[in-house]
Amino acid sequence: MGRNKVTVIGAGNVGATTAQRIAESGIADVVLVDIVEGLPQGKGLDLAEAAPVVGHDAAIVGTNDYAVTARSNIIVVTSGLARQPGMSRDDLMARNAGIVASVVGQSAPLSPDAVLIVVTNPLDAMCHVALRSSGFPRERVIGMAGVLDSARFRAFIAAELGVSVADTHAFVLGGHGDTMVPLPRYSTVAGIPITELMPPDRVAALVERTANGGAEIVGLLKTGSAFYAPAASTFEMVESVLLDRKRVLPCAVLLQGEYGHRDLFVGVPCVLGAGGMERVIEIALTPDEQAAFDRSAAAVAELVEKLPA
Repeated sequence: MGRNKVTVIGAGNVGATTAQRIAESGIADVVLVDIVEGLPQGKGLDLAEAAPVVGHDAAIVGTNDYAVTARSNIIVVTSGLARQPGMSRDDLMARNAGIVASVVGQSAPLSPDAVLIVVTNPLDAMCHVALRSSGFPRERVIGMAGVLDSARFRAFIAAELGVSVADTHAFVLGGHGDTMVPLPRYSTVAGIPITELMPPDRVAALVERTANGGAEIVGLLKTGSAFYAPAASTFEMVESVLLDRKRVLPCAVLLQGEYGHRDLFVGVPCVLGAGGMERVIEIALTPDEQAAFDRSAAAVAELVEKLPA
């Protein structure tokens, strides 16, 4: 019985940082794949040389060859173009759809039992591409967005109230982007809804900052987009699957009637275990919340309709 194996496709900042977190946790060996010659090899070697200092024995290999990825437990897809300032998520779509179709088409057949975790933007649409290219069941194609959006919301709540992030919980539904639906009445500090702890205008300000969280970082960095928090969020999903932890995490999954939608990837709370998405947790929404969720789903559907056939 060897160690688990996780393939991370895309050796840019998100991919390399995700590979680092997985390897340093010791829960899996990592294969880092990229189309650029030397890039994954160099980052893989650098990470391997950190192992004696950090004190883990996970093997980290960088490669341009998908053959090395065979029999992976999880495939994480981060490859694609990052957003540049002024670039909308829609601008990215056609370019990244081609990349995701290609990398999933090459990796999925070699690891037919893997769980696919998609990170590439525009996230919800890229999940559709990955599902189509892999032929995997919906349980094994999951998008990482809600964990990141919730983390941002929690960071802002903790800063606003001067409390530990460990005691904050945030609930975010919907598509990843401007139409996401944070639910303040389910977002808590030590179990107390934030609506009891701050006035409505402050709640609204934090919700808006969360929805624009990615753009805020792009605007500051100017030459790239966020990667520390996205990598940490991806790792949380990887860990829940590999260790069968059954964490309840907000993920983009193919809805089949839940929340009133079908055949559409939208962010909802899920139980993540060894089989991938084990079940969707469905909660009753107020009419306003359902309307916001429906608007978010409609925005995703509009993107999906623009996907190259």
